[in-house]
Amino acid sequence: MHPLIRIAGVFTVSALWSSPAFATSTGITGQSGKDGMSCATCHKGGEPPTVEFEGPASLDPGATGQYTFIIRGGAAKTGGLDIAVDNTDATLQTVSTGMKKLGAELTHSAPQPFNAGELRFNFSLVAPATDVTLTIFGAGNSTNADLKSDGDRSSTTKLSVKVGKGTPVDVPNEEGPKESDGGCAAAGSAPVWGAMLAGLALLRRRQG
Repeated sequence: MHPLIRIAGVFTVSALWSSPAFATSTGITGQSGKDGMSCATCHKGGEPPTVEFEGPASLDPGATGQYTFIIRGGAAKTGGLDIAVDNTDATLQTVSTGMKKLGAELTHSAPQPFNAGELRFNFSLVAPATDVTLTIFGAGNSTNADLKSDGDRSSTTKLSVKVGKGTPVDVPNEEGPKESDGGCAAAGSAPVWGAMLAGLALLRRRQG
């Protein structure tokens, strides 16, 4: 192969992978907001959408809950998402087409079109088998469909889910004073000692 052709090929591949839109058009993780990162790191300039979760705020241990992540507004041509949960014993599963699972998170498999100004992604959560309170994190990106990062914008949200009785809360054991601690018993004996001392002083005066 001619050296100039080889160099041109390397430059083309590098340019494609350096483009945020190319790298994230088929989904990305670590941008749900759970760890402080979101799609807004790369996608900027557009109007921010509104995002929300729909689904149960409480589940029985081991139960499966059905949820929907909704993106509204913004450029509203196409969109994508990243969803994560902060409990390793909980499992996220895809339900909608156009989604896939990467590691423990859910993301889009390709930019999805908006319908009537909104974009919906359905998924499920399998709750842990023990009582705990967990949080689902989601970032939704509303794009202008030009496969560039300018003119797009994302927003994040989260939903707390109580599993069973929720995370146990430690309550400090507070006890009142005991008689052996010198409380009521010690105070109650003071008049008795006072009477004995007064009687002893009177006896000494009579003997003198």
